[in-house]
Amino acid sequence: HRKDVSFLTSLPRASQRLQILSADLSNPESFIASIEGCMGVFHVATPVDFELREPEEVVTKRSIEGALGILKACLNSKTVKRVVYTSSASAVDNNKAEIMDESSWNDVDYLRSSKPFGWSYSVSKTLTEKAVLEFGEQNGLDVVTLIPTFVFGPFICPNLPGSVQASLSFAFGM
Repeated sequence: HRKDVSFLTSLPRASQRLQILSADLSNPESFIASIEGCMGVFHVATPVDFELREPEEVVTKRSIEGALGILKACLNSKTVKRVVYTSSASAVDNNKAEIMDESSWNDVDYLRSSKPFGWSYSVSKTLTEKAVLEFGEQNGLDVVTLIPTFVFGPFICPNLPGSVQASLSFAFGM
């Protein structure tokens, strides 16, 4: 099921510098070729299901297993020095304090019981970030997390991703 990636292959110098590889979060071994020889890895993908088409537990399990599979491939590569995991502001409980840090996690039980908009995504990102940090600490892999709030700007992809559309709806009431 090849997707149209011409928006990527038409970027300046893409023919010399861009290599497109296929990988699947549900198949951690599929990331080995992508990671081989790398010194750093940015993990920026995650399942997003704001429409709740799948149970939260399924999405969360896929997210955690996929992230841990990528970390295992990084560890086994023997070349990766640091992994940057892109988490989300939805993993942070912003009601606790004016200053938030690594202890400011969202309350997963509360999210599961109250079910606010995006609750499934928040649970998934919270539990995945915790698992990623724990794996790094237990295995001596330098893992850091980045927690962007909303990212806006020009997009090179032909269709607006669902996560971006949801972000824009918060900002502009779309």
